[in-house]
Amino acid sequence: MSEIVAGTLYVVATPIGNLGDLTPRARDVLGGVTAIGAEDTRNTSILLGQFGIGTPLIAVHDHNEGDIAAKLVARLQAGDSLALVSDAGTPLVSDPGYRLVRAVREAGLPVVPVPGACAAIAALSVAGIPSDRFCFEGFLPVKGGARRERLGELLSETRTMVFYESSHRIEESLADLVAVFGAEREATLGRELTKRFETLLGPTLGAIQQAVAGDANQRKGEFVLVVRGSVDREAAQLAEGKRLYAKLAAHLKPSQAAKLAAELSGAPRKALYVGGDSD
Repeated sequence: MSEIVAGTLYVVATPIGNLGDLTPRARDVLGGVTAIGAEDTRNTSILLGQFGIGTPLIAVHDHNEGDIAAKLVARLQAGDSLALVSDAGTPLVSDPGYRLVRAVREAGLPVVPVPGACAAIAALSVAGIPSDRFCFEGFLPVKGGARRERLGELLSETRTMVFYESSHRIEESLADLVAVFGAEREATLGRELTKRFETLLGPTLGAIQQAVAGDANQRKGEFVLVVRGSVDREAAQLAEGKRLYAKLAAHLKPSQAAKLAAELSGAPRKALYVGGDSD
C-alpha cells in the first residue's frame, strides 16, 4: 500500500486503452488522495468506477488550469493531497497540467510522478526504429500550410520523431509527410495501441499511406507515428542551412545571412549563398 503524503501533488499515468495497465501503485494513490484533478471528469469517473475508487474529482483542463492552479496550491498548503491525471496516458504529454505542476513547484511543495502508460513511448518501443535519440513532436498543426511548414523545419532532424494524430487528419498528415520526407522514409504507425484493434503499419511512410488509404478501418482511432530522422547528415545540414538562410535573408544582407546560417547549421556557406555584396 503506497503511503500518501499530505501537501503532495501526485502526477499519475493512466491506461491508454487496456485497463490492466493501471499500476497497483496508481490505484493506491488515486484511492488515497483527497481529490483528483482530471482533464475530463466524465472519462476519469468511468475509469475510477472500474476499480471501485470514489475519490472526488476536480476539472483541470486547458481552459481553467491557469485560474484553478492557485486554488489547488492553497489546498495542498492546507494539508490536502492531490493527484493529477489526463484522459489517458501520462499527464502533460500533449495534455494539460504543466501550469499546475509549475505552480506547485514554485510554492515549494512536492510533486511526485507515478509512472505508467505513455502512447509515445509504447509506439517507440515496438517501432524497430533507432530510439537512442528521439524527439516528441506531439500533434502537427491543423492547417495544411502550417503543417507543411513545420515538417519542412523537421526535414533536417536526425533524431527519430514521434507524432500524435487524430482520425480526422491522419490521411492529410500522411500525404504531407510523404511530400516533405519522401515515401521511402522509414516509419511505423501505431493505431489504437493496447486496445482490441491495435495495429502497427510500416515500414515506410509510403507503405503506411497506401495501407491507410486502402482500408477505412485503418483511419479510425488514435494514432502514434514514429518516423526515422534524416540519415544523410550533410543533406540534413544543407536543408537546415537553407531554411535558416531563407528566414535570415529577410532581415540581413545575403552574405551575413549565409554566414550566420552556416554557423548555426554546419552547412557550407557557399552552398547557401553565392553573391557579390560586401559585409
